[in-house]
Amino acid sequence: MKKLLALALALCMIFALCATSAFAEGETVGVAMPTKDLQRWNQDGENMKNMLEEAGYKVDLQFASNDVQQQLNQVTNMINSGCSVIVIAAIEGSSLGSALDLAKEKGIPVIAYDRLLMESDAVSYYATFDNYMVGTKQGTYVKEALDLDNAEGPFNLEITAGDPGDNNARYFYQGAIDVLQPYLDEGKLVVKSGQIDFNDVATPTWKTEVAQQRASSILSSFYADGSDIDVWLCSNDSTALGVTNALEDAYDGEWPIITGQDCDISNVKNMIAGKQSMSVFKDTRTLAAQVVKMVGQILAGEEVDVNDTETYDNNVIVVPSYLCEPVFADVNNYEELLLDSGYYTADQLK
Repeated sequence: MKKLLALALALCMIFALCATSAFAEGETVGVAMPTKDLQRWNQDGENMKNMLEEAGYKVDLQFASNDVQQQLNQVTNMINSGCSVIVIAAIEGSSLGSALDLAKEKGIPVIAYDRLLMESDAVSYYATFDNYMVGTKQGTYVKEALDLDNAEGPFNLEITAGDPGDNNARYFYQGAIDVLQPYLDEGKLVVKSGQIDFNDVATPTWKTEVAQQRASSILSSFYADGSDIDVWLCSNDSTALGVTNALEDAYDGEWPIITGQDCDISNVKNMIAGKQSMSVFKDTRTLAAQVVKMVGQILAGEEVDVNDTETYDNNVIVVPSYLCEPVFADVNNYEELLLDSGYYTADQLK
């Protein structure tokens, strides 16, 4: 299995490079990432840059410090400086309208990267992981860990979702809730805070500190009586880290199941230590390789690989998309997924 994972990843990267090398010379690809504050965006940006450069492209990689205006300026500069294709992981999906209009005017294709660009017909393609599946994997993990089909319950559940400005956050949330809703309806899962709707559980900019502050408030308001929390459903690792911090500060009960996403180093260490139960693993090397392949197909005038032409409506058009499949990591399989594949080294997880 380990060898198959490594071989599949290597073949994906080789195919991407071969597909682009003949068309790369002299072309510049713009890559706009939202921030360096989260580990995963650093990895995404560097993976993309390295693979594009190996394919022969020049790369203009920019990080926007979670500043919408800064990202708008960066993308506009990429367009005006002659980038042939622009790949954008947006801070806020509806914030780049004027830059996207300019890209369309100049005939520059735009690939939305892992976050859908909203309210525009200037989005050529979308490359991401199956975001609804991310949520279903989190919800299914909770269902199976608590044996909800057989256990009596009730179990206390709290929810911390993602950034309302990130279109993916609603997919993550909805995938998990669709799995857990029957158990909420029958009272086997109980949310003592009453905070269930996405708008009530969202975390602006996915900030650890914001998630921690809200979790601390929930603990002091609803669990000061000594009640146990059985599950804290977190949409990603930065929010899971905030929840974990809050629990460590002010919780003496049985440690809950905590979900996450991205397999950030701090969170994998928490999994090993028993503080986080799982994290959905989205191998950014796979996604980067797919985007490099798509760039090559665009510039070669070839048909671009997509596998979903129905799901991702940005309120103007349905954007042709390529969805990679996520998996989940926990203490039982993290070595195979993260170490044997070369994603991390053992020293990084000490």
